[in-house]
Amino acid sequence: MRSFVATPMRYGNLFLAGDAAHIVPPTGAKGLNLAVADVAVLAPALAALVRDGEPGLADAYSETCLGRVWRATYFSWWMTSMLHSTPGDPFNTEVQHAQLRHVVTSRHASAALAENYVGLPLPS
Repeated sequence: MRSFVATPMRYGNLFLAGDAAHIVPPTGAKGLNLAVADVAVLAPALAALVRDGEPGLADAYSETCLGRVWRATYFSWWMTSMLHSTPGDPFNTEVQHAQLRHVVTSRHASAALAENYVGLPLPS
């Protein structure tokens, strides 16, 4: 399963959001959450740009979103690599078992998984 991130998420007057800007494996269940978060950042940016002529939020759109996008992309990759086996690859199988044992036995690892699964808050 592959990931894709368009960076920047803006080219001139073209703003990318959701799957047009980034695609993550479904394992982490982040695709729709990322899309909604993009729109939550983009809507007030476009309103300020079009209604008020203020480009600040629109200019910061890509940078504002990409930290969250890259974090979710990494998390989805990590969940996929931990939960989906690679047949015929004993090294990766043992790495997966070690990751799973760590998440199950470590309070901090399970808390990190939960924190990443819930996601980062939107910027205020």
